Amino acid sequence: MSNDQILVIGIIVCALAIPSLLAAFSESRPPRAGAIMILIGGVLLTYALTQKAGGYRFEQIPHIFVQVIADVIK
Repeated sequence: MSNDQILVIGIIVCALAIPSLLAAFSESRPPRAGAIMILIGGVLLTYALTQKAGGYRFEQIPHIFVQVIADVIK
C-alpha cells in the first residue's frame, strides 16, 4: 500500500468519524466509536505524512484523491 493510499484512507476515516461524534454528543452518550475512528485515522495520517520523503502540501491533496480513486477503478 502506498503512502498516498494510506493518506486518503486516513482522511476518509477521520471524515466518517465526524457524524458519529456529533450523534454521540447530541444524545449525551460517550463518543467511543467516533473516538476510535479519529484515533485510527490520525495514526494513518501521521504514518503517511512521516513516511513520504518530501511530505505533502495542502494543494496536493485533491490531486492525490483523484489519483488514488483512478488507481482503484483501473
